Amino acid sequence: VTFQNYFRLYEKLGGMTGTASTEAEEFAEIYGLGVVEVPTNRPVQRIDEHDQVYRTAREKYDGILKSIQEAHAKGQPILVGTTSIEKSEQLSAMLKAAGITHNVLNARQHEQEAKIVADAGKLGAVTIATNMAGRGTDIKLGGNVEFKIMEAIAADPDGDHVALRARIEAEHMDEEEAVKAAGGLYVLATERHESRRIDNQLRGRSGRQGDPGRSSFFLSLEDDLMRIFGSERLDKILTTLGMVEGEAIVHPWVNKSLEKAQAKVEGRNFDIRKQLLKFDDVMNDQRKAIFSQRQEIMRADRVSEVATDMRHQLVEDLVDLNMPPKSYPDKWDAEGLATACRDMLGLDLPIVDWAAEEGVDQAVILERIIEASDKMMAEKAAAFGTTAMENIEKQVLLQAIDSKWREHLLRLEHLRSVVNFRGYAQRDPLNEYKTEAFQLFETLLNSLREQVTQQLARIRPVTKEEQEAMMRQMLAAQQAASAPAAVAVAAPAAAPAATPLPAVERTPALAGFDEADPATWGNPGRNDLCPCGSGEKFKHCHGRLA
Repeated sequence: VTFQNYFRLYEKLGGMTGTASTEAEEFAEIYGLGVVEVPTNRPVQRIDEHDQVYRTAREKYDGILKSIQEAHAKGQPILVGTTSIEKSEQLSAMLKAAGITHNVLNARQHEQEAKIVADAGKLGAVTIATNMAGRGTDIKLGGNVEFKIMEAIAADPDGDHVALRARIEAEHMDEEEAVKAAGGLYVLATERHESRRIDNQLRGRSGRQGDPGRSSFFLSLEDDLMRIFGSERLDKILTTLGMVEGEAIVHPWVNKSLEKAQAKVEGRNFDIRKQLLKFDDVMNDQRKAIFSQRQEIMRADRVSEVATDMRHQLVEDLVDLNMPPKSYPDKWDAEGLATACRDMLGLDLPIVDWAAEEGVDQAVILERIIEASDKMMAEKAAAFGTTAMENIEKQVLLQAIDSKWREHLLRLEHLRSVVNFRGYAQRDPLNEYKTEAFQLFETLLNSLREQVTQQLARIRPVTKEEQEAMMRQMLAAQQAASAPAAVAVAAPAAAPAATPLPAVERTPALAGFDEADPATWGNPGRNDLCPCGSGEKFKHCHGRLA
């Protein structure tokens, strides 16, 4: 099941995020949800600078390093966003070479993540983060005061904690004011993402709750997003304008062009998700039908009507197949119908003789087969008991539904993997998928009826003689398994140095003990002697069979 159809199972659906406005169309079309923008609690003081576009990646990274050095010199904390672990480590190497102390926050720093995030807002801190880590965390200016207090208490557990807290809180306020004076958190992104939502998430790390802050994106014509949307043409324009190496172009139209490019990519990705959802909706309708029936069976006290309807429908299908409606008797396959009844229903019926009778038509034969099958199932219910039969029918139905549904999902998955090739034959893959998926679903329902009817027709109570025979077989198998062990134990006893093992003494058998009837065994504990008189513990003898 896709995420979309899973979420749509809920009667009530809603959510809250700071970056939903760019995905408003998808929320409306997929989930029928509107997007409401809630005003900020305090006015946003963050300065969002225009993108800086360089010709090459090398020039871009030189510009990033220069910007980090300028901000770091005045003590401004910096959060650098990268799109991959490799790029974060490449930038880390550049900062290390420049002598700038920094932290790297990516999927390889699980243990230090909490401390790195807590320190990211400190005076002069430089933190490099990838998409996959640290995005949902509030970075406090001056650092996390509670984290500082916990560290101090851990270092001096016997000190005056009240005085310690007061001192650290006062120091923290001074550091917070110093960070605000330096401009707040500076978010520096090394690349635009395909989705504006992710860029907005990165920007949103800065300027929270009315704090000052700054954000800037550094791009190059060699970036993935720029290459997708004609960076070669833009490169020629910049060259014509006389753009020199190491110089960045900063202009509002660049931002607008990039936003349009991102919107195109988002639209393309949305179309892909929407197309996948259209295919999954076909399976989802079938899933609802199957699981609705399964839930009804789970909740029902009596499921005999469901099993009976399946059996009657199967009989009708068999009669229609072998004796087509409005066909002459000489076109009937009476032997084939008799064989099918024997295989599917467990009934040996004189259908050939019935078909030869004067004035007999398909309806009469159908009625006789249904009557015979109903009689057989009524006899089974009487033999098992009503409650036991209901439990058996429910178990058979649920097992059949589960196994057949799993097989059906595999068939649909195979169909989905090949149906797109129908497009080469000028046929709509979605319509082809709908048609064939419906045919497969009908096949599923038919095979479900066959399996349930066949299994219920084959079950029968085990007789006392069969129970006794099974017990004897199990006992014989147990004795055969223990015989080699007795030989192995006896062999070392023949050696001069070995101590012979004591033989197990037999004990009197319990009065009235009958191997085939566990009711005569009394109620021995697992470690008590077996009531058969073998001298073995019950758990090693007849207790294995109990």
